[in-house]
Amino acid sequence: MTGRGSGARLVTPAVVLVVAVTGTALVAVLATSLGLLPLVGRPRLSVDGFSGVAGDLRGAAQESLVTAVAATVLAAIIGLTIATIVVRAGRGVRLVIGCAVVALTVPHLVGAAATGLLLSDVGLAQRWSGVPASSWPDLVGGRWPWATVLELAWKESAFVALVVVASIGRPYAQLREAAAVLGATPRAQWQRVLLPLAAPALTASSLIVFLYSLGTYEVARLLGRAYPEPLPVMAYRLFTDIDVTARPQAAATAVVATVVALTATGITLPILRRLGAER
Repeated sequence: MTGRGSGARLVTPAVVLVVAVTGTALVAVLATSLGLLPLVGRPRLSVDGFSGVAGDLRGAAQESLVTAVAATVLAAIIGLTIATIVVRAGRGVRLVIGCAVVALTVPHLVGAAATGLLLSDVGLAQRWSGVPASSWPDLVGGRWPWATVLELAWKESAFVALVVVASIGRPYAQLREAAAVLGATPRAQWQRVLLPLAAPALTASSLIVFLYSLGTYEVARLLGRAYPEPLPVMAYRLFTDIDVTARPQAAATAVVATVVALTATGITLPILRRLGAER
């Protein structure tokens, strides 16, 4: 049996369990959005769940995409920078890795609360800088989700950095040494050696960060504006509404978020195969 076949057999039980649980949930959400699993009344196939929130779905989807894309790009840049420092530095590597691990252990809810206390118009940053509260930019709850993006990028950049460092491994040191012997400058070593080696892990971890940022609730709820809401906040508000007939609308919002996530995954997987991530 080949190594790849043995690995596939080992992960099969976990994959089957995840597919069964996730598939059941998705079918239930889709059926609810189409009126086939009403909390009250008889099942009736309809698109009333989608039409009832059609006016808000576009703004919610745009808010979610802006937040997820900005947080993913920022986390990828910072994470790759941290990974570069870690693999190149001789001393101080443990301190950088330790800081990344600590950042990962902080719950997003705590991070969001700390970000709000730091960046709000009466927060610590405003007081330390001496800028009047009336002149402080709307970083929390403003038109652009600055605080939400910064909080997500801060935590997820540590995840990206650790994934990239773990994926590069020993081959980078050997290839970098060979490049140095051949006269490659540090910049050329980064472009021709580190970046190609890190590309599959960087792309895969960026996809995970995007999907998480797209589906996060607590950070967007604490730091985002009231309207338009991101898709997860909108779905949760409708799902917990006292009007139980809003459940199909909540499910319709969740379906839209799922379609966006699956589309992003479908676009990224061919890129990962082209980069050789399966090797």
